[in-house]
Amino acid sequence: MVARVTLLYAHPYPQRSRAGRVLLDAVRGLPFVDVRALYSLYPDFAIDVEAEQRALLASDVIVWQSPFYWYGAPAMLHHWFEKVLARGWAYGSGGDKLRGKRVLWVTTTGAPDSAYRPGAMHGHPFDAFVPAFQQTAVFCGMRWEEPIVVHHAHQLGDEKLAAAAAEYRRRLEAL
Repeated sequence: MVARVTLLYAHPYPQRSRAGRVLLDAVRGLPFVDVRALYSLYPDFAIDVEAEQRALLASDVIVWQSPFYWYGAPAMLHHWFEKVLARGWAYGSGGDKLRGKRVLWVTTTGAPDSAYRPGAMHGHPFDAFVPAFQQTAVFCGMRWEEPIVVHHAHQLGDEKLAAAAAEYRRRLEAL
């Protein structure tokens, strides 16, 4: 059986993101992937919670694809978490609708991997910023998959970016 994937794409400036486009294009054509470009769907941030929850219910795997902004999710993805992952639906009493679904976080950073360590620009290893995303998934009963992180995305050469996109596609096909 092929897993059904809902891919939530949350880039506020998708036209400026070469890496975001290449990654998305690598998986967009897969027949089992439903891409939901949140900034296009909800330019006024008025998320259709019921539509988003229906999409999640129809999925086996949920992908959160976004750039890594100010040590977290872009505003739209964070807002999506707040609205869609509701108490009594995704967590809390009766909140078991996502239980057992797998979640994969796919993110890009502007800085190289070397910037994520003590004494460097960001002061911590990148892994120190993962727990908020991981705990969001775990809190909702989802199964956390090892994230795909593409560092220094705007400076990445075509060959390395193509390799990251191919790995992304392989990971989704394997799920």
